[in-house]
Amino acid sequence: MAGLSQTFTVGIMNSRDNLVFAFKAVISHRVRTVLILIGIAIGVSSVELLIALGDSARRYITGEFAALGTNLLIVLPGRSETTGGPPPLLGETPRDLTIDDALALLRSANVNRIAPITVGSAPVAWREREREVNILGTTASMKEVRHLDIAQGRFLPQADPHQAIPVCVIGEKIRKELFGPEQSLGEWLRIGDRRFRVIGVIKSTGVSIGVDMDDIVIIPVASAQVLFDSPALFRVLVEAKASSRIDAATENIRSIIRDRHEGEDDVTIITQDSIIATFDKILRALTFGIGGIAAISLAVAGILIMNVMLVSIAQRRTEIGLLKAIGAPNREIMKLFISEALLLSLSGSFFGVLLGLGAAELMQRVYPTFPIGVPLWAVVSACGIAISTGVLFGVMPANRAARLDPVQALAKR
Repeated sequence: MAGLSQTFTVGIMNSRDNLVFAFKAVISHRVRTVLILIGIAIGVSSVELLIALGDSARRYITGEFAALGTNLLIVLPGRSETTGGPPPLLGETPRDLTIDDALALLRSANVNRIAPITVGSAPVAWREREREVNILGTTASMKEVRHLDIAQGRFLPQADPHQAIPVCVIGEKIRKELFGPEQSLGEWLRIGDRRFRVIGVIKSTGVSIGVDMDDIVIIPVASAQVLFDSPALFRVLVEAKASSRIDAATENIRSIIRDRHEGEDDVTIITQDSIIATFDKILRALTFGIGGIAAISLAVAGILIMNVMLVSIAQRRTEIGLLKAIGAPNREIMKLFISEALLLSLSGSFFGVLLGLGAAELMQRVYPTFPIGVPLWAVVSACGIAISTGVLFGVMPANRAARLDPVQALAKR
């Protein structure tokens, strides 16, 4: 205390003395300090980890949509404005989309490729092995539109979309389950009541936007229409020539379909960018929401700091009285206790950051397909909230300590 008394005779306490005083006060009550640090660390790591999960989910989903293709538009039969809800995905619509409708879209100077799609399920068998499989009918353009990679053989041939060619391309999972170690290329699959020759195997990509491309069989769109006895298309994927032409392509598509459907504007066009933007907004709001909920735990940690410091003041009344008696101004007493709160907040934040990064790394190892990354702004935000909360809740105890009467404090009253 001799060094402090000399300092206070001048009326000023430097930053180093503040930190030394705060550090000694912190380590003198180890159990209490550990509990505070645990509370802050859990709060910081919770904010950090939950924001990381929300942000990673946002980036993962938007990335999945981006992987569907570039400059993509999706044309669905039916208008959402007609019923006030989404366009019919399956079943009856005012007017079906046909292969000719899809081919007519190529008249637009802003359209690069089209891929008509028909979907359904049917039993697929090879020798004595059989299982129910999702069937996708499309054309050769699907490979470029959806950026599909072929592991073996080739994709559907370039041919008249109206021609029902008996060929198919299978997913990697189908190949393993039906053919095992045997050669699949050139073999005949029985799909429903028809036979198709295997000409290619899709490279394993896993699930993309709810569609497992490893567990699917792709056949020509006309073959699918015959197989399912339906001339209607499920939807049409359209690739615009450039991102700058998406709006123009959308207008062209509406105009072409309107001309073919007797003036009826009976399709819904969804752009890839609009889907990505919608999910991005939803998940970004969700990320901030769950981060805000987690931040409440930091407020609880701040209250803990305040209560502990109030108890500390009661236990250190003699020390405070002595400091004031040797000339310490009120602002210096406040600085001492605020420094203590700041030291606790900084230390808790440091351990919280390490805990959050460790938890994120562990989750990345457990779920390697889900890219979990802690953004820098999450770390900065969590630490900023923790430090601000700690200092804020340290002001009231510091103010109470500064206002103690030195005589009463020395007398322990």
